[in-house]
Amino acid sequence: MYPISRCGHRLALRELTPEDADAVYGIYGSPQATEHLSFAPRSRDQVRDLLTRSIASAASDPREEYALAVTERAGNELIGFGRLAMDPHQPRGATFGFALRPASWGLGYGTETVRLLLGLGFEELHLHRIWGARSPLNEASARTMRAAGMTEEGRIRQHIHKAGAWRDSIVHAMLDSEWETAAR
Repeated sequence: MYPISRCGHRLALRELTPEDADAVYGIYGSPQATEHLSFAPRSRDQVRDLLTRSIASAASDPREEYALAVTERAGNELIGFGRLAMDPHQPRGATFGFALRPASWGLGYGTETVRLLLGLGFEELHLHRIWGARSPLNEASARTMRAAGMTEEGRIRQHIHKAGAWRDSIVHAMLDSEWETAAR
């Protein structure tokens, strides 16, 4: 499915473009924004490579990854990055992740972003299960996923290796039947 365009009340999802490099670098290059992510801050070249791969993957058939810009509807400014990736081990399943620029934190944009990604997955891609993992210390992400209707399922021990140490992850998920109830 290409191109993706999905709107919420204040935010929208759209396909990434090469012109998004600086805005994505503002997120993925930020120590504050990547503190709880699975990777250290990325360089400008790494962000450009990520964008190039993401844009190329959008043309794949079948499409296995949906790496998308999160924008404010008023002004179309990129404020975040969202991703759904088909899980090869789970029929009609996908993992998801998101990151917002720090200046957009605390405004409810995280919950709206998660709902936009879940809506894409369940309503347009007809997925059965979508799950994501967060750092155990990232309470803001926990609140965001709960507010979006996701269920905390458990802990993956020593799941992420970052900054020379292993870190656990906490899994949150939603099923299509739960989305149908939550979306009413």
